[in-house]
Amino acid sequence: MALIGYARVSSTGQSLDVQVDKLTEYGCKNGDGKIYQEKKSGSKTDNRTELNSCLEHLRKGDSLVITKLDRLARSTYDLHCH
Repeated sequence: MALIGYARVSSTGQSLDVQVDKLTEYGCKNGDGKIYQEKKSGSKTDNRTELNSCLEHLRKGDSLVITKLDRLARSTYDLHCH
């Protein structure tokens, strides 16, 4: 089982540091873990290459870890459709 982290900010001027630090503290870089990072708008999930890579990387038994639900999707509809 690996802890796979995903961090996202909406614009290039924002920093991923706080999210990455929290994900690292949680253990996402230990063992087989990894943290995917990107600076993209959350309005559409289909154009987020790191999110797509993250979801493709997940295997049975892995856990996806995010710092806040809105980093993954803007709405439950968007989350469900992805």
